[in-house]
Amino acid sequence: MKSETQLSEAIDHKGFLFDLIVYITVMFLIREVYFQEVHFLINGLFWSFSTLIIATWRMRARNISWKDLGLRKPESIKKTLLISIGILIATVLSIMLFHMIKDFLPFLTEQEISEGSSSSKFGDLKGNWLLFFTIMPMVLIESMLEELLDRGFLINWFEKLFSKTSVATILAVLLQAGIFGFRHSNDLSERSITVGLIGLVMGIAYVKFGRNLWPLIIAHCFLNTMSMIDRV
Repeated sequence: MKSETQLSEAIDHKGFLFDLIVYITVMFLIREVYFQEVHFLINGLFWSFSTLIIATWRMRARNISWKDLGLRKPESIKKTLLISIGILIATVLSIMLFHMIKDFLPFLTEQEISEGSSSSKFGDLKGNWLLFFTIMPMVLIESMLEELLDRGFLINWFEKLFSKTSVATILAVLLQAGIFGFRHSNDLSERSITVGLIGLVMGIAYVKFGRNLWPLIIAHCFLNTMSMIDRV
């Protein structure tokens, strides 16, 4: 049986670095493509499915499946739901804590601090339940894709890249959370930090609770559903 050191040495670090460079480059560049004639969420799904294709391509090159990364049947539905509830509570508490201290953070950009109408990108949702139910399937699909890609793919690939270090998992969780937050607004703002905190909590939960993606997917879908209901 190979030792942990031997396993680390056997990992193709340059290969995983190549995968990450290709994936992250595509992830950001694809967002420069925007189809004005279609809904914002259609564009979002186009971006996510494009990066999903890249991730799946590189996973096949490494002989790794989505099941290996956590898209597998939970051992217990009850436990999965309890973990999802715990993730939701931890996420809400972290966001509340951030909002309590955000005014004391001098490095925040002004862009999102005064922003309160991000719902405009979803259309006029106020009182429009028909529009809500029309776009919710897309919101839920996007929520699932974010967990697959940001927690499932990025955390594991960063771990492989830094596997020679004793803090590989910590670096992986922090980096994916930073990327997750930054790509939602491309700056250091209230929105990017809030989303980054969500990614941090989800990342910690992914590592802590057996690397099964379903509790994260359920929590993420519920969180986004509540956010969308709040806009109606």
